[in-house]
Amino acid sequence: MSLSPDIVEVLARARADLRMGLGVVIAEGQAGALVLGAEALSPQRLADVLALGGAPVLAITARRAETLKARPYDGDLARIVLPKDATVAWVAAIADPADDLRSPMKGPLAAARGGQAGLHRLGLKLAKSARILPAVVVLDLPDARAFADEHRLTWVDAALAAPVLVEASPLHPVVAARVPIEASEAGRVHVFRPEDGGEEHYAIEIGKPPRDAPVLARLHSACFTGDVLGSLKCDCGPQLRGALAQMGAEGAGVLLYLNQEGRGIGLANKMRAYSLQDQGFDTVEANHRLGFEDDERDFRIGADLLKRMGFRSVRLLTNNPAKIAMMEKTGITVAERVPLKVGETLHNRAYLATKAKKSGHLL
Repeated sequence: MSLSPDIVEVLARARADLRMGLGVVIAEGQAGALVLGAEALSPQRLADVLALGGAPVLAITARRAETLKARPYDGDLARIVLPKDATVAWVAAIADPADDLRSPMKGPLAAARGGQAGLHRLGLKLAKSARILPAVVVLDLPDARAFADEHRLTWVDAALAAPVLVEASPLHPVVAARVPIEASEAGRVHVFRPEDGGEEHYAIEIGKPPRDAPVLARLHSACFTGDVLGSLKCDCGPQLRGALAQMGAEGAGVLLYLNQEGRGIGLANKMRAYSLQDQGFDTVEANHRLGFEDDERDFRIGADLLKRMGFRSVRLLTNNPAKIAMMEKTGITVAERVPLKVGETLHNRAYLATKAKKSGHLL
């Protein structure tokens, strides 16, 4: 029936469940696994998992495993065996690097090898998409559907979920309205909503740029600290205002404001990364210690928005070659790269140097 949720809607439920501390069941046929986010795990739920018997593990990414000197036998992840007397504090210490320097000796950690890790991998992808720490407690279940029904847990079909978790969710226009802004009185804000229940994304159109010529465009990832608070730790705020000012000066342009805070890891994890930077790690090292890649953003969203608005060619305001490559790969022609070198301060000089050295930014 159409009244039943499809896999996109089921995954939206599953993300919400993980954020609240509920478990979800990911299944492949009759067998499957109970998956709980380490970040929101309560003492009672952990005790209940351990009471079920079996061999529960804490799945972490290979990036986090590298920090902990754990063996990622599954390549991109490691399955850390939970001790019989495991506590929420123990799980948190493995999942969250906040106290790594204060308590560096986490082990010895026993990593499981052999068997299948596909459900663990999906659990980690789901946790990342929920913007929580990429660490999940996983317990194999012999009869996953019966377990999910008994405990009224969200049941996720692994075969249906796998492709959805790597695809970019289609975006649909919600509304557009005129908004005079400081950079230009001829401003118009378009709101787009993804089908997967994720954050909405915005397009700020300046003037009336023609659709048959390269448009001055910028893909700008949301930065609450820089855009709103005027943080000096990054150059995001000056880039946002500089891009809009240049579009206003030229009389036309489009700025895509993508809600991918912290390079796609969310504001809470970004603040965790900032805390690690205060301990002496650079921005890339901090992401890795948290279990993320250098950059978790999906620039396909920007290309999709441009196409939805009728643009096929851009003069891209960016210092990031990865944005150019993704635009070209997704069918948007980059006629010109327009440099955007603004906002360097004493506070962000090392951050910008790291972006140039490790992420290839053209600064």
